Amino acid sequence: MIAIDTNILVRYAVKDDRRQTVKATDFLKNNQCRILKTVLLELVWVLSSTSGYGLDRRITAERIRHVCGLPTVSVEDPAGVAQALVLYEQGMDFGDALHLTSSNLLTGFATFDRRLAQKAVQLIPEQPVTLL
Repeated sequence: MIAIDTNILVRYAVKDDRRQTVKATDFLKNNQCRILKTVLLELVWVLSSTSGYGLDRRITAERIRHVCGLPTVSVEDPAGVAQALVLYEQGMDFGDALHLTSSNLLTGFATFDRRLAQKAVQLIPEQPVTLL
């Protein structure tokens, strides 16, 4: 199994460079690949940022779910990533969503970020968040 970089996933997801899209598609098809959460974090930023491709949340989440569902792909913490994508679609920052879903086996999550804490209470009230 091989971990793959964001740039391979971007080429596969947006298909904006024909040569690299073919290479990325073939690689994903012919190799057992692992997508790390840090790569997904970067991928969401590239796809959704105005400095990147400017895709809306729904399209971004849809493309990520597609690539993560490929038969040759496994994802680090698939349940946490799936939950983070739902929170992202509901308006939470994807990085914040990953932080929260990654802390679900702990006693909670502490932050100075008032907006994060308010979104967490609204979207996942069962997840304890301590606002400092």
